[in-house]
Order: sequence, then structure tokens, then C-alpha cells
Amino acid sequence: MAKRTRGSSRPGQRRPITRSTRPVKPAEAAAVAPVAPRPTELTPEEEARAAELEAQIVSEERQAEQAQRQARDRQQRAVDRDPAVRSAVPLSVREAEEYAYVARDVRRIATIATGLFAIMIGLWIALQVSGVGAI
Repeated sequence: MAKRTRGSSRPGQRRPITRSTRPVKPAEAAAVAPVAPRPTELTPEEEARAAELEAQIVSEERQAEQAQRQARDRQQRAVDRDPAVRSAVPLSVREAEEYAYVARDVRRIATIATGLFAIMIGLWIALQVSGVGAI
């Protein structure tokens, strides 16, 4: 039997916190400084900073695009320089290299299936010889 507890001990299931609200006295209300509303327009300094950040982001994006373009061009030049190497290898050889692990897995599956089948036949023979299987 589970131990009973008061309240809930599950996360997210706590009782809401009760806070007492006391009336604010006029003297305390005057002591609190009013919050100034935020201006809706940007100052010239903020605009300059925003323009500087935007220019920095744009330059970083251009550098990244240029690096990608250069890498793509280098790769294309390597293929263009020696197209015979790429087309000289037959597809079957490339497949054999890439999918050698598939053949290894199929062999393992076949070995395990053969072993399980041999165990089942051995158990069937043992049950037939002992006479337990004939009910």
C-alpha cells in the first residue's frame, strides 16, 4: 500500500502561492518613482549602432557565401580535371565497396537463423525421443 502524503508531491501540482495584498498608503505611493515610458523612436546613436550591426551581419553572410562558392568550385575543378578516374570505375565495383557491410549483415543473419533452426530441430528430436511431445 502506498504511503499517503498531504498535498501533492508531483512536480507542477503544487498549490498556488497565496500572497496577501495590503492596501498601499498614500505616503508609500508617493515614494515610488513613476516609470518613464519608452520612447517610440530611436536615438541617432541607436540608429548608428543598428546600421553598424547590420553591415557586420551582411559582410559575414557574404564571406560565408563566398567560402561555399569557392569550395564548390574547387570540387568541380577536381572532377573536371580528371573525369576518367570517376567514370573508369564500374558502378558494380563502387557498390561493392559502399555496401560491403550489407553482405556482412546478411551473413550474420543467416548464421543466427541457421543456429536457431538447428536448436529447434534438436529440441523437437529430444521431445520425440523422451515421449513428452505426445500428449
